[in-house]
Amino acid sequence: MIFLSQLLYLISHHGFLFIVFLMIVSILLAVKFGKIAIPIVAFVLSIISAFTSQYLNAAFLNAYGTRTTAVITKATETNSTLNDAPIFDYDFIVKKLNGSYAQGTFSTTTAAIYPIANSINIPQEGLEFPVKFIPGYEKNIVILYDESEDGKRAKLTEALGDLNKARIQYEASPDDHSFTQEYIDALEKFIRENKDQDMTDYESKLAELKKAL
Repeated sequence: MIFLSQLLYLISHHGFLFIVFLMIVSILLAVKFGKIAIPIVAFVLSIISAFTSQYLNAAFLNAYGTRTTAVITKATETNSTLNDAPIFDYDFIVKKLNGSYAQGTFSTTTAAIYPIANSINIPQEGLEFPVKFIPGYEKNIVILYDESEDGKRAKLTEALGDLNKARIQYEASPDDHSFTQEYIDALEKFIRENKDQDMTDYESKLAELKKAL
C-alpha cells in the first residue's frame, strides 16, 4: 500500500516528471524491441494520467487509507490561475498514528479531495479537518471535505436553498397540494440529512403540513 501511495503521489503531484520518465522508458523499450507502438501508448497514458491521477489518488486513499486529521498551516497564492481563479500552494501538518505530526504540501491542482466532484474545495487555513492516509507515507492525504466544518456548512447552505424554494412556493399558494407535497418532501429530506442539527422547528412544521394535507 505504501508503494501505491508513493506512486500515486508522484503521478498526481509531479505529473511532468512522471511523463518525462514514462516517455524516456518507452522510447528505450521501443528501440530495444522495435515496437513503435510503445511510446504511442505511453503518450496516451500520460495524457490520461494528467486528467485523472488526482481522482484516482483520492479514490485509493479513501478506500484503503486510515482516518486522521490535518491542518493547513499556510496558503500561498501563486501567479498561475485555473478557470480565472488563482492557484494556491498549501502547507499542512497531518497527525500520525503515534500522535506526532508530519508535514506535507499540495496545491489547488494536486489536492486529493473526496467525494470526487467538479469543484475544488479546500478547508480554511488553521482549521482541523478529517483526512485519510496510508501509514508510513503520511504526506499523501485525501481531504474528506464533506465531513469538514466548511463542508458541513456548504452542504447545509445548499440544503436550505432547496428547502426555501419549496417553502416559498407553498406560502405563495398554500392550497396547491403539489406545492404542499413538495414542501413536505423537502422537509423530510432536510431533516434526514441534517440529524446532527436541532430539527425541532422543522419537525413541527412537517407534522403540521402532513396533518393539513
